[in-house]
This record gives sequence, C-alpha cells and structure tokens, in this order.
Amino acid sequence: MSIYDYSVPKPNGEELKLADFKSKVILIVNTATGCGFTPQYEALE
Repeated sequence: MSIYDYSVPKPNGEELKLADFKSKVILIVNTATGCGFTPQYEALE
C-alpha cells in the first residue's frame, strides 16, 4: 500500500482521494480543526 491508496473525509462529508495528488507535492498536517481550541489552524482549513 502507498499513501495514494487512501482517502480522507472532507468537512462536507465527501471523500478526498489522495490518488488525485499523484505527481504533486503533498503536505499533510494532522490537526484537531473541529475542537474549538485551535483557532491558530484556521488558515490551514
């Protein structure tokens, strides 16, 4: 398996397939964007 075999849920419920980003640079940031205690991450959303 590679990272391109995965998909992640978008805030609107749709799936984002990482395979769509093949041959592009990907920066993955794991944050608690829905928690309310992380306003500093708003720009990343």
